Amino acid sequence: MLSCEICGKEMMLEEDMRTHLLLSHLENDMSCPLCCLSGVSYDELCFHITSAHPEEQYRQKEPARLTCASGDSARTNSGVHESGKSCTNGDSRNTAGATSTVASAVNTISVVPGSWPEETAPISAALTANPKTMQGSVSCWREGADGINSEHNKAELEVLPLSKREKTFSCPMCSLVCSSSFILQEHVELHLQDQHSDQGLTLEACSPAVTSASSSCLSGARRFECPMCSVVCSDSFSLQEHVELHLDHNTAVNCAGSHGSDLKLATQLQQEETTRRRQEDEEQERKQFKKLQRQFGLDGRGGYHRQMERTMERAVASGLLEPAEFHRKRADMMESLASGVDDGRTRTQGVIGALYDYYQTECRDTCVHVWLSAETDHYCSSVGDKGWGCGYRNFQMLLSSLHRTDTYSSLLQGKAVPSVPQVQSMIEEAWKEGLDPQGASHFNQRVRGTRAWIGATEIYILLTSLGISARIIDFHQPTGAGDTHPRLFDWVKQYFCQSGRSGRLPPRVIQTGLPPLYLQHQGHSRSIVGIEQKKNGSLCLLLLDPACSAADTRKLLSRDTVPFSIRHVRKFPRSLKHRQYQLVAAQDVLSAEDKKVRIVNSRTFCAERIP
Repeated sequence: MLSCEICGKEMMLEEDMRTHLLLSHLENDMSCPLCCLSGVSYDELCFHITSAHPEEQYRQKEPARLTCASGDSARTNSGVHESGKSCTNGDSRNTAGATSTVASAVNTISVVPGSWPEETAPISAALTANPKTMQGSVSCWREGADGINSEHNKAELEVLPLSKREKTFSCPMCSLVCSSSFILQEHVELHLQDQHSDQGLTLEACSPAVTSASSSCLSGARRFECPMCSVVCSDSFSLQEHVELHLDHNTAVNCAGSHGSDLKLATQLQQEETTRRRQEDEEQERKQFKKLQRQFGLDGRGGYHRQMERTMERAVASGLLEPAEFHRKRADMMESLASGVDDGRTRTQGVIGALYDYYQTECRDTCVHVWLSAETDHYCSSVGDKGWGCGYRNFQMLLSSLHRTDTYSSLLQGKAVPSVPQVQSMIEEAWKEGLDPQGASHFNQRVRGTRAWIGATEIYILLTSLGISARIIDFHQPTGAGDTHPRLFDWVKQYFCQSGRSGRLPPRVIQTGLPPLYLQHQGHSRSIVGIEQKKNGSLCLLLLDPACSAADTRKLLSRDTVPFSIRHVRKFPRSLKHRQYQLVAAQDVLSAEDKKVRIVNSRTFCAERIP
């Protein structure tokens, strides 16, 4: 910022400061055009002319010629100012002693050569650069005021002598040449007023484009063009404000763009985080699915045949099995697989008869009633299906009992108890008949050669494919204290009691002709072959477990070991604490029409839910 040393006013540009000094603080030495008086101020000169040269105010009215000087050559031109236009002093600095009649004579004031102030350097440069502006004659009419008669309103301008023609003032906006800086100021202000009314632009109170010393066009106002758009301003201050608006707008746009970039970045990061979490979830789901596949035997590790071979190979490698014995067992396994009939190596017969004899002689003080199923063989898991074959072995137990029951023996005549791989083939055949399409899709239509677990649904479709009517009863939630299932025990009791209902008092031990019940829960299955009723009314199930080895099961056949071995068979309510249990019960033989209906109904499988 530039500060005026005289009045303290601050300016932005150097050109503005020069104009301010020229118009507001003109300190040139004035000289009288009618005599040799010089070195006085403007007000003093006005008083001098009024006092010493009163006769010059009433000279004949004719145009006066204004003499201008430039360099060594001078040209005199005369002209008349436009009629009706007056030149007024913009600063209104007339003193009380100087009347308006003197103003006409003041128009002829010239500056003493050599006393040109620095503030008028831009105007001098403009006049020197364009000598054409020095041509023409100028006369200014000043209207009278403060009691002066209208006949004296026009003052005569004297032609300046050649020695006084060094200092003139040319308008930078037209070709007018004035002898006084104050007249020039008034004239320029008229230009600005006309420009304001024509263009409708708001101008600053300070000096217009005349402040630019580099202006090369003296026939019109300097045009300030915006470097950022096509707008043209009339002065530097307007241009500065206009450019600042551009900068403020760009700043706002940049801020908005910054916020937009932040939002875009945040959105991108959120999308990446969502994608990463989705990938992690998918990876976790794949791992869980592979774990389930491995758990349920669907991971492609091979089925019964492959597992048995590997187990025997490890036994040979560890020295537990002779190579000759390995080959013999492998040949027997291949023969059993080819025939589709179980080789009976894991079967234990006579278990139900041994239990009947035991209850006849023992437990008279604790057991009030005992109900047993029809004769059932126990099948335990072998090295070929250990860990996943419980469902297949329970089906073998159920089928061994159905073979001994008159109701089903004729239907199953000629059908021996199949081997585990053969049971898998029977399941696939049942799917082909149209049974349980959802289950078939779950196993991808294939269980043979795998270690797939089977449950109550597969037992149901096996019995249905054989023409045997079956039911699935679902105890989907505990019905007693401590997450027990007393209603399951009641249902089993009702099942075994149905064959011995009569008016007579039933015997304490009853062996019914009913097949065992298939009991399924999460991760395992067993066969219910009987139920005990204690004196206090509590019930106890009798279960055969495929996980129990053949050696342990045979202990039930000996009178000496049965009291200890039967503890593995008894299961009280507090022992069955899984949340959900399912029972499969064989009831009757299906007709051809009933079998078709069962096949259709299996498309939307629904179990009987209790409660």
